[in-house]
Amino acid sequence: MELRIFTEPQQGATYDQLLAVARHAEDAGFGAFFRSDHYLKMGSVSGDPGPTDAWTTLAGLARDTSRIRLGTLMTAATFRLPGPLAITVAQVDQMSGGRVELGIGTGWYGDEHTAYGIPFPALGERFDRLEEQLAIITGMWDTPAGETFSHPGRYYPVSDSPALPKPVQQPRPPILLGGMGPKRTPRLAARYADEFNLPFASAADSAAQFDRVRAACGEIGRDPAELVWSNALVLCCGRNDAEVSSRAAAIGRDADELRANGVAGTPDEVLDTIGRYAKIGSQRIYLQVLDLGDLDHLDLVASEVLANL
Repeated sequence: MELRIFTEPQQGATYDQLLAVARHAEDAGFGAFFRSDHYLKMGSVSGDPGPTDAWTTLAGLARDTSRIRLGTLMTAATFRLPGPLAITVAQVDQMSGGRVELGIGTGWYGDEHTAYGIPFPALGERFDRLEEQLAIITGMWDTPAGETFSHPGRYYPVSDSPALPKPVQQPRPPILLGGMGPKRTPRLAARYADEFNLPFASAADSAAQFDRVRAACGEIGRDPAELVWSNALVLCCGRNDAEVSSRAAAIGRDADELRANGVAGTPDEVLDTIGRYAKIGSQRIYLQVLDLGDLDHLDLVASEVLANL
């Protein structure tokens, strides 16, 4: 089981705050630093000082960190054109020395689209666009140097692209897909994903969706063992009940609710929760850290949880 750190900067964070968390996670031995790709806060928090762009952030972190892997949970396909996104991710992969991963999804938060003038088509079209984007992004990365790439798409037709630059990682940076959709999500994951991630899902629901993706792999003759299986869950760990409650209050949550739905409690409780997910085949947990100023939280999990996995 690998533990990774996952942040939600749209809730209020500067680049310097994100850099501090990423460097602390790197020094503490966590496997990766991931961030959401949103442009609008959620809930009652202020969202100050405003959003930071996911790939601009990761480009900076590519140069300001040295070992930790970097990625998105999840880049919204509605935010970006596939050709420029392929260029951006390949460039950040070069800037990081081959440490980047692309999590991508349909986009779901309608309010942020209207707040920033981004088109937000119906869900079926968003899935169509995501599928076309995946074909183009992977096609560009897989095209041998010196050859060109074309794709007769409905939304993003591509003709004679030089398909440059190439990422450092070969055959390509890992692609993460996820979500609880029962049909199209498993089919897309079976075809394109290197990792399948479920955010904020119970172990039982995760097991059922993992099985759907495995079945979709079987339908196209792909070995499900080629995929990494992962979950993302809110983190709230404390040395004792009082510290757990204090950390829960700091993020506006109830400690008992987080114990039921996240990775919460004392280090022993956190280890028990991680063990339940390991039993259903999860290989990575993305620990959603919401209080970015509480670096002692990362130190506690590193010393009392990560060290005992």
